[in-house]
Amino acid sequence: MSRRQKQFSLLMIDVVLAPLAFYLTCAIVFGSVVPKALFDSLFVILCLLPPVAALACLALGVHRIQLKAYESTAILRTGAVAAIVTGTVALSRSLLGLWFPVAGVFLFGLVFFLLAVGSRFALLNLLLWVLRLGTERTRVLIYGAGTTGMQLAAALRSHERVSAVAFVDDNVALHGTTVAGLRVYPAHRIDSLVQDRQIDRVLLAMPSVSTPKLGKIARGLQARGLDVMMVPSFAQLVGSETLIDSLTKVAPDKFLGRRQMDKALPLGAEAYTGKSILVSGAGGSVGSELCRQLILHRPSRIVLFEVSEIGLYNIDRELQGLASGTGVEIVPVLGTVTDARMARSAIVDNGVQVILHAAAYKHVPIVEANPIAGVSNNVLGTRVLADAAEECGAERFILISTDKAVRPTNVMGASKRLAEHVVQDLARRSKICLFSIVRFGNVLGSSGSVIPLFKEQIAQGGPVTLTHEDVTRYFMTISEAVRLVLLAGSFADADGMRGGDVFVLDMGKPTRIRDLAVQMIEAAGYSVRSPDNPDGDIDIEVIGLRPGEKLHEELLIGEGFLTTPHPKIMRAREAGLPELRVAGALRALRTAVATGDSDGVRRVITDCVEGYQPAVAPEALRSNA
Repeated sequence: MSRRQKQFSLLMIDVVLAPLAFYLTCAIVFGSVVPKALFDSLFVILCLLPPVAALACLALGVHRIQLKAYESTAILRTGAVAAIVTGTVALSRSLLGLWFPVAGVFLFGLVFFLLAVGSRFALLNLLLWVLRLGTERTRVLIYGAGTTGMQLAAALRSHERVSAVAFVDDNVALHGTTVAGLRVYPAHRIDSLVQDRQIDRVLLAMPSVSTPKLGKIARGLQARGLDVMMVPSFAQLVGSETLIDSLTKVAPDKFLGRRQMDKALPLGAEAYTGKSILVSGAGGSVGSELCRQLILHRPSRIVLFEVSEIGLYNIDRELQGLASGTGVEIVPVLGTVTDARMARSAIVDNGVQVILHAAAYKHVPIVEANPIAGVSNNVLGTRVLADAAEECGAERFILISTDKAVRPTNVMGASKRLAEHVVQDLARRSKICLFSIVRFGNVLGSSGSVIPLFKEQIAQGGPVTLTHEDVTRYFMTISEAVRLVLLAGSFADADGMRGGDVFVLDMGKPTRIRDLAVQMIEAAGYSVRSPDNPDGDIDIEVIGLRPGEKLHEELLIGEGFLTTPHPKIMRAREAGLPELRVAGALRALRTAVATGDSDGVRRVITDCVEGYQPAVAPEALRSNA
């Protein structure tokens, strides 16, 4: 049927129902058929009702309301039509002096109203039954019997392929009640409801509940094998409430616990302007930021040395745009620092004068479980690149190290300490290249650091995982880290510092990681769930220290600092290993790597790295792996 035909049919229903309702009313009033003596006089009313009902329906537009959209407003319009035709009966009775009881007039209005409304609901259900024949319906459970849930249930009531089965709500006061025609059950009944009522999907209709709580509920439902979808509020859909991502970006320096110092650190541009510079690990967090800031110093060339193809592609594409018009040449080189031929080729072919060595495996648990790969890249790779720098006549070599190298309890930290020994050994013997080391703490926002991890966990509804209640770390922003590297590299030949120096940034007091977790949860607009606050949004779960992880990190091995030209950068007073010890350690490491002897690797670092105390026995690590 066309739309016009459908509207005409609905109009005819009301036209027919008006006299039918009057006839039924008369039958009720008189107990049977209308007496012959009254029939002729009441026949006038029967003739008046169809045109009056038609005009009233046309005027109020009742015939234009679709059956599936027939709800409270439409019912009110039908009530207005009933009032008009009832008024017509009352007026005719009075003007024509017809005998008809007053109670009968009101009864007629009620009968007509009920017939008009009932006919539409009956017709709707009949049509839906026809449409649903042979059609597979999705049976849904609505989680949340509030305003949004009720509106959703009403919207689905006339859907031909979706059937709302029941409500689930955490509000005890609603359990056992009926809302929008559906029974409300407690959450612990979900499993039985799914089985008994053949539920296909759960719709979360609780837009006012915090995202972490919704995420927790959704994960619990998905663990039962249910398909879960989240429904925004109808106010959000029409724009009166904003759909927002509560986890907005937060400036990293907010979590430092001290004043950020990147603006207080000069750039040290004179050591890099006009130079050809190679950055190993150029696709990493620190390496890529080094490249970005180097462009500001106008070097002649930046060689991007990176083992990851996608990492090299991304940083090369970004820097080509940043360097456009500056005269800085960007040269991408795909390779590993453990390949001596490739390292020498990259240095010689590009006339490299300064090397910033940021390439390293840095994730403690990963390197702990893969010690051979860790020392091969971090120690032997450093020696290969440093030897190439010396042999090819580079002017400066800056190793980027970590506070985990100080009295380490993990292979990663021990490998970085051995890398420091390698650089210090070459610094004592080099006649051409100035070798130096920059040691700093955790870089906020870098890959694998706690901030991206915590942010991801908060977005998923928690819990935020904490290795220990009292664990602390030194933190710095990536901008501070890069400026420290560039500035310390320019200090290497100043005031008698002839290389091999370990430069450390004054980072203030270490930050308690639990405090950082609480700050991030609150910065996202949520609260911590605890025994004191059981209605909080996010749990903090202590999972225990990971293999090789320390409770507290340190910056110094020896006692005290030496000064540098900048008051916030210190030079550590630390002794390196003798040349023969370094050579012996490297020889033993090469043998262990070549033979796949992970225990041999640990024996070397135990013997050569001062303060190294493995936190977990090798046997336990192998069983965990």
